[in-house]
Amino acid sequence: MILNSINILNYKNIAEAQLQFAPKVNCLIGNNGMGKTNILDAIYYLSFCRSFSTLIDAAVINHDAPFAMIQGNYLRNEAEEQISISIQRGKRKVAKRNGKEYKRLSQHIGLLPIVMISPMDWDLIRGAGEERRKLMDVIISQGNPVYLDALIRYGKALEQRNSMIKHEFRDPLLYETVELQLCEAAAVIHKAREQWIREFEPIFMHYYQAIAGSAEQVNLSYSSHLNDATMEQHLNATRERDMLIGHTTRGVHRDDIVLMLNGYNMRQVGSQGQCKTYTIALRLAQFDFIKQNNATTPILLLDDIFDKLDAQRVESIVGVVSREQFGQIFITDTNRTHLDEIIAHIGGDNAMFQVNHGVCTPVERRTEA
Repeated sequence: MILNSINILNYKNIAEAQLQFAPKVNCLIGNNGMGKTNILDAIYYLSFCRSFSTLIDAAVINHDAPFAMIQGNYLRNEAEEQISISIQRGKRKVAKRNGKEYKRLSQHIGLLPIVMISPMDWDLIRGAGEERRKLMDVIISQGNPVYLDALIRYGKALEQRNSMIKHEFRDPLLYETVELQLCEAAAVIHKAREQWIREFEPIFMHYYQAIAGSAEQVNLSYSSHLNDATMEQHLNATRERDMLIGHTTRGVHRDDIVLMLNGYNMRQVGSQGQCKTYTIALRLAQFDFIKQNNATTPILLLDDIFDKLDAQRVESIVGVVSREQFGQIFITDTNRTHLDEIIAHIGGDNAMFQVNHGVCTPVERRTEA
């Protein structure tokens, strides 16, 4: 899949931009805070109908502008695709595919697979379990619409049950209907996550060792209440406790991934460089997993990935992302050293843009043999 061009209007600090991209490497260069990441975020928004950095849609609209709009023109499986998304203050966002509006935004997820590596990935290690659940959900959902549907159904049923608990409803029949939906969706989610972790872990281990070498051993494990009992059993066991606390205390909404380094919890022992390597390996494994389970090669977004890494790890990452298996790549940096090195490794058609206070200017475009 190739993003041929993008039109951006009032998106964060990008007042207006019309950019033509190369099919292989696209580099965005500029100082921090100039808008490089916002270009990547706009590309991400076209795939997920939401920002990578915020859940609040109005937050992506430029200052006092009434709306923001993004339009991307793609080549996907040898067919042209145009995706447009408009975000207006106080109104629902509208996403269109080839001029036709989606009835549900969930219909769009998975059409344009994408993987973003960002400094915000630090939260995958240091953050709460919600960050790691989001990782699972983003990866699995892009290739499994049944899983995405189960997530939506589970979220609605959980919200209903928590509301009933909060309002101190006691009618068993009311809970029975909601909990049946909760249990059915939880079973689908748990089974998919179990299968995912088995398939994903060896891919992740491969990438970590490709960057850090074999001296550091890593592994992942899936932590879930449903590893030991069904959702129904947990609900029955904690019913009175849930009523006292005021919400549902057990279920797949509390799942987590345990990240290990040399037999210890990564959150406790990982250095800055090791944590950065860990998150990059997780994202590269995400790329591989999606590519294996989707007919479309994902776009790879690399945002300031070389910070806090020693020269050896930087060199290893350049070597990894230069492999033929990666399709179109977008990468940001504050200087050209790493960007030129990646271009030299990969070759082919490339483009470079200078980003300054939200203004994007083509710097260089050349074709190499």
